Amino acid sequence: MEETVFINTPLGVAKIIGDENGLSVFSVLESNEEITTVIPEVLEDAVYQIREYFEGTRQTFDLELNPEGTDFQKKVWNALSDIPFGKTTSYLQLSKNLGDVKAIRAVASANGRNPLWIIVPCHRVIGSDGSLTGYAGGLHRKQWLLEHESPYKQASLF
Repeated sequence: MEETVFINTPLGVAKIIGDENGLSVFSVLESNEEITTVIPEVLEDAVYQIREYFEGTRQTFDLELNPEGTDFQKKVWNALSDIPFGKTTSYLQLSKNLGDVKAIRAVASANGRNPLWIIVPCHRVIGSDGSLTGYAGGLHRKQWLLEHESPYKQASLF
């Protein structure tokens, strides 16, 4: 049976859905849902690892994943998981890595449909010119995530 929890993160309230077959959804909502006080056992590890990520003590996730998508989408999402923490790639490079440079639009579309934000790091894909291109969670969240993962921390001047 699928379980759903809502937790606080620095980016807003996150929604996590999963069952004994793995995690199917992790996203940050624009609305404020009631925070889950009792985490179902099947989601405890996911909540723990996500909290570690935001605390800065986890760079990779070790979770069973079970997202819904087409075979092509799952192929793209698997490729996203190969992008190392603190690194970025472009949609063009991702298409090349998947073996079809002409599939750039399909790759970008699959990237945008990733139901497991952060865990499957779609935020690490940027434009070939280095620009922060679309992100389902908003560019402000994408920028925050990339800064959070950057090995070069910059102190605020003000």
